[in-house]
Parts: sequence; C-alpha cells; structure tokens
Amino acid sequence: MARSVSRKSHKSEKGMTAPFSLFTNDDLHLFNEGNHFHLYKKLGARRIKERGGTYFSVWAPNAKEVHVVGDFNGWEKGRHHLKPIQESGIWEGFFPEVEKGDIYKYNIQSHQNGYQVEKADPFAIHCETPPKTGSIVWDLDYSWQDQSWTEEGRERHNLLTRPVSIYEVHLGSWMRKLENSLLTYRELAPLLTDYLKQMEFTHVEFLPVMEHPFYGSWGYQCTGYFAPSSRYGTPQDFMFLVDTLHQNNIGVILDWVPSHFATDEFALSHFDGTDIYEHANDQQGFHPDWGSYIFNYGRNEIVSFLISNALYWLDVFHIDGIRVDAVASMLYLDYSRKEGEWIPNVEGGRENLEAIGFLRKLNEQVYKSHPYTQMMAEESTDWPMVSKPTYSGGLGFGMKWDMGWMHDTLKYMKNDPVHRKFHHDQLTFRMLYAYHENFILPLSHDEVVHGKGSLLSRMPGDDWQKFANLRLLFGYMFAQPGKKLLFMGGEFGQWAEWNHEQSLDWHLLDYPNHKGLQAWLKNLNHLYVNEPALHEIEFSPEGFEWIDGSDSQQCILVFMRNGVCADDKIIVALNFTPVPRFDYRIGVPCKGTWKEILNSDASEFGGGGNGNPQSIESEPRAWHGQPFSANLVLPPLGVIFLKYQK
Repeated sequence: MARSVSRKSHKSEKGMTAPFSLFTNDDLHLFNEGNHFHLYKKLGARRIKERGGTYFSVWAPNAKEVHVVGDFNGWEKGRHHLKPIQESGIWEGFFPEVEKGDIYKYNIQSHQNGYQVEKADPFAIHCETPPKTGSIVWDLDYSWQDQSWTEEGRERHNLLTRPVSIYEVHLGSWMRKLENSLLTYRELAPLLTDYLKQMEFTHVEFLPVMEHPFYGSWGYQCTGYFAPSSRYGTPQDFMFLVDTLHQNNIGVILDWVPSHFATDEFALSHFDGTDIYEHANDQQGFHPDWGSYIFNYGRNEIVSFLISNALYWLDVFHIDGIRVDAVASMLYLDYSRKEGEWIPNVEGGRENLEAIGFLRKLNEQVYKSHPYTQMMAEESTDWPMVSKPTYSGGLGFGMKWDMGWMHDTLKYMKNDPVHRKFHHDQLTFRMLYAYHENFILPLSHDEVVHGKGSLLSRMPGDDWQKFANLRLLFGYMFAQPGKKLLFMGGEFGQWAEWNHEQSLDWHLLDYPNHKGLQAWLKNLNHLYVNEPALHEIEFSPEGFEWIDGSDSQQCILVFMRNGVCADDKIIVALNFTPVPRFDYRIGVPCKGTWKEILNSDASEFGGGGNGNPQSIESEPRAWHGQPFSANLVLPPLGVIFLKYQK
C-alpha cells in the first residue's frame, strides 16, 4: 500500500513497550472466559493524558509479531512494536509521541504461513473517511447536556406501557445539501430534531452508524464497530446529535449488526492470519445471502467483544435502545442454506446453540446495566419467546418486529378493493398471535427497496385512492396494538423507491395530497401519544376487543382499544373499500356519547369530508354482541376513531 512521507518522520524512536498496562489479571481472565463487557475501556488506542502519549492494545492470539504503523513513523514497522501480555493473546505498547489525530494500523505477522497484513483497529473509536481505511487516535471527551433525559426522560418514554412511535432514518439520504453532499451530524441535529418534534415521533432509529466501507450497504456491512461513521463527522459530532435529540425528549435507537461482518481484508476477517472473529469452516462462517462472515459465538472472546460493543453505545453515546438486525440468521444453522451446506449442532439439530446463549447473555447484561433501555429483535420466523425473559426460557429481548403483520397487511393493501373481501383473514389473523410477543409494527426501509417501490406507489387505484389507501394503512397501524415504526419518506408519500444516493423528495410537500398525508401522520402520532387507550395495554389482551371482525363482504373492521381506566375506550372503524357506508350500525359496550376524534377522510388530510361531525348517542339496541349500538358514516377507504365521552 502506497503511503505518503511521514509528517513526523524526523522524530527519534522513543516509544517502547508499555511501562504500565491497562489490563489486570482479572481483565484477562474475564476476557478469555467471555465475561468482560467493557473492553472498549481497555483495547484499542487510548490517549493517556497524564502520561502524554497513547497506549495501544490489540487481540491477535496467533500473531508472531505486531507493530503499530502510521503517519507518525512513516508507516514503517519495527519502530513501534507491541509485546504480548502473558498468554492472553493481547499485545500492548505505550508511545509518548503518538497524538490525537494520528492515523494508524496494526502490522500483523502471523505464525501461519508467513501471513502479514495491515489491519485497522477493531476497537478504533474514529476512522478515516472511506474509501480510506486507517484508524485514528481519538478521545471520547464531550460535555453532555441531556441530564434531564438520562435521569428521568428515558424511564418515562421507554417503558413498555408508554407510546413508542419510531421514525427510521438513513442519515445520508434523509436530507442533503443542494449540491447533493452529505449533511454532518451537527448539521442534521437541529433539522432532524425540529422535524421529529413537529411530527410528534417519540423515537428515531438510525440505520447502522458504525463505520462501513461500502456506502451502499447502508451500514449493514460493518468494519468499525466502535466508530460512528466519519462520513458525517467525529464521535463528538454524533454525541451532539444524540444530545440534541435527548434535550428535546426524543429517544435514540441504533440498528446494530452482530449477525455478520464485512470481508474487507483491512478489517476483522482473518485478523491475525487465522479465523479468530469468524468460523474457519464456510458452512458455519460465511453468509451466502450477504457475502459476509458470521461471528463465532462459541468463542468467549467474541462474546466479550460483541457485548462490550453494545454496552459501548449505551454507556458512551447515551443510546436508548438497540435494534438487533437479522436475528433469525443467527438462530438457525441452516438459515438460507440447502441440505448438506450446514453443520448440525452437538445435539444434531439446526439451532445455533452458541448464538442463542450469546443473545440471552447480551440481553441480560444490557438490561442489568441499563434497565430503561430497550432491546429489539428483527426476527422473521416463529421462534418462541423472543421478547420474553431469559429466566422463563426466552431470548430476553424487550420487543420484536412483527414481520407477519407487515407482510400480511401490505399484501392485503396491494389488492384492488374489489378483491379484498377474499383476503379478509390477512387482516384478522394477526390477533390470534398478537400477544405471543411484545411486537413493534414495522413499515421499514426493507419495504421500499429492491424493486418493491414506495408505499404510496404500491397502493391500488388512481391518485386519490392511492393516498386514501395509504392514510388507511397508517391509521390501521396506529390503531393496532403494538409499537410503531415508519421509514422516512413514507409519512408524506414519497413516490419513488428509496435511493440512498440522494435526499428524500421534500419538494412533494408543495402539493396538497402529500401535505395532507403528512398532516395525517402527525395527527396519528398525536392521538397515539395522548390517548392512553391506544398505548397503555399494547402487550396484553385486555387492551383489545373485537366488535366486528367478520364483515368480509364489505371489507370492514371494527374493534375497541381499552385503557387502564374502565371508561377509557376508543372504537376504531375501518372501511377498506372506496364505497362510503351510511347508517352503518356497530355495537358499543355502554350507554352514552361517542365522539369522532380523528377521521382519515377529513378534508385537511386530502379526503372527501365524509364522517360524523356530531356526537353520536348510543341506543339500547344490542348489536355485535354488545348491549348498545350506534349508526355511523364510514368514509370510503377510511378509518375513524371514536372516543367514549364520560
């Protein structure tokens, strides 16, 4: 690799083996047994200010020699060599002349076949901007201003009984500068925060911010697990973004990828000439779908590495939740593999026992250290008890994405309304399993890529029907029990499929239909956050009651959401056809007045204005198994929310 002449090459070599070590015998023992959960305080390049230099340490158990090379020594090995610590596999050294901002790598010579390579630091906290691949000596100094959030706000907003409405964001394509260049973390901070407050989302979830060489991977092919991507700035710049969001009572969730990692030679793969992060056998260690390596969860040091990484983002960057990507690919040894392409576990089964053990240990440690954060699983199979405690046999996550709801609902909505009556079960089936897990209802980035089109473009009918259908879809999502997640652009009706190389089409908000859709989503968030019946009992059957789920001929659903207070009730009626229903009778549970508090067909949202502007008095006429009933107007392709008036 060609290198420029060192800017410090005139300095004499004074750095020698560390006169001290950050590792105690307990550290080494815990690391090697898989129980060291704060490795980021030990491994990597750490500025020791009181000693005026930098301490380096790296795990390379099969290395013959390890040298630090960088712009401070002309990228020449031999001048800053590391020495092993006992039999731990860790190499260390202290060098007074290495300063903050210096670029470095580890030159590793392996015992295996004379293999020699320059590797980026697995624990680097800052990296060169791709396509450059060097690690940067840095610190994590920052003066946080989010104390009210970390001391009280997180507990208030992150509990399972609280409303959670998540706006999923890819930092590089949410919004860009006029010349199509990326906004920095600090530039994004006020813009994104103001928008989230305006739209009344409670949380934002970032697609992986960890450093990744290929921008088109969206962060899912990581190389620098401890470094926020330098495309947008420094670690402190990312802290500023999180800090700004917290000061405005917005929680921050990170997408995290412990399921696989990029194969680039400069990173984790074949790190010391052997497979210490991945499996040696490709039937276990190579992912056929993504062309990446799979972590070896059976190796104690990898368990320490990954759990330390999760806690690092929570400890250092004040993150409020972690969404774990591709959990299903971790749980099954035969995931996306044909017969003969996978190796059974010790019991002869297809379950990855080591990955299961890792996930349980991960969740236990996260909730032990940060009880008011949330761990969220993207798990696409029917693996039991994903979001149940480990002590009862579960995996220990707090929540799980409901992929079944997403697939069934989008499949149903794609049908022309004339055919929907034949697919009514795609709407009603969910309630048979809705309380098996603590579910998040996701309309994520995965649903608007790879030729699927945008949500709006997938709705049937003319433009009016497309917008009405999308308002109906969003209303259905917010009415259902479960936390909510929506990918950026969906809230105002992006026509084009998501393109990570450009900004969202914000100019669409100049058009009434798009502006109306955005206003609808804002009102849904407001209703969801402020009406306890819609969020207090999302993970227990007491919070939901069918009034009528069987009117398949007219494609109508009616159900009730209940709050903890007995009188806190909201009835939701949805009409999935473009035909308005007048004098449509529904059963209600009690005598009294019901008021329409939100209607997707209101003119302010781009609708036709069909609805129930006057309060509705129930009649003592039994209907739908209820002792009382009322006549309603159901708008075409619309949803209405009715609140019981005490």
